[in-house]
Amino acid sequence: MKKTYTSILDYIIQTKDSLKEFVESEVKYDEEIDSWLFVSKPWPVLGIIIVYLLFVIKIGPKMMENRQPYKITNIILVFNFIQFSYNGLLCLWIILTPGIPKYIFTHLCHITNATQHERYLIKCLHTVSWFYFMSKIIDLMDTIFFVLRKKQSHVSFLHVYHHTKMVITCWMHMRFFKSEKAAYGALLNSSVHIAMYGYYFLAALGPFMQKYLWWKVYVTRLQIAQLFVAVAYMAYLFKYDCTMPRAMAFIVIIDIFAFIYLFMNFYKSTYKNNKIIKGIADKNNKEDTIDQIDAVDKIKSS
Repeated sequence: MKKTYTSILDYIIQTKDSLKEFVESEVKYDEEIDSWLFVSKPWPVLGIIIVYLLFVIKIGPKMMENRQPYKITNIILVFNFIQFSYNGLLCLWIILTPGIPKYIFTHLCHITNATQHERYLIKCLHTVSWFYFMSKIIDLMDTIFFVLRKKQSHVSFLHVYHHTKMVITCWMHMRFFKSEKAAYGALLNSSVHIAMYGYYFLAALGPFMQKYLWWKVYVTRLQIAQLFVAVAYMAYLFKYDCTMPRAMAFIVIIDIFAFIYLFMNFYKSTYKNNKIIKGIADKNNKEDTIDQIDAVDKIKSS
């Protein structure tokens, strides 16, 4: 009996030591990054998510129950343009900063910070990741607009899950893992968002734009394609034992496959009937046109 007790105790101690070693090898601390807005403590981000969920699921629909939908077409136009510009600037920041494009393509697997210039580039990548994290918080406004326009049917599980999970994952990365490779994903996703928000902005201008928006289906395909690109890159990282936080990698992989499943279902249900797309172009009222576009398009990529 004593021997069994000792074996169990040894196993517990060994497990604790292994867990401690794993955490120490995975978690990164950086006083400057940890001091950035919303990074050091979980409570602000958690508070934002709780308020967001309460509003879009309970408070908002109840508030709008006996109200007319708000006419916020112009606000939506401005929002889409800001998001288009914001994501464009993130991409330009990475592409136009001297040394970053070369550093990315020569350090897809292992990150080095031997020189002062490399350390500067790494700090730039972390800064891009933080601004990308902020964009995920801004994305939550999209659901708020649905509620204020009494489009509760558009507040789907995919929509809410995607927005909420992206904020949580980005915060976890900034607080605990701080992987430079996250900026690579930010570049990919922001590139998709340029096309996506560009489409939303043009579509919101009114029915006269519909004949120029034949490429709508390709935006959705681009959203899905980026997920498969991310899967391929994650497979590459594991195959060649690249430098990366393993815990974060598993979280991202789970997210990606969940998004692939949900987005594929969305794609099939949306484009199986071409009459839905044709019906959009036949609308004469600007607000109605936006409503129809929202019904089949207004879901964010990962």
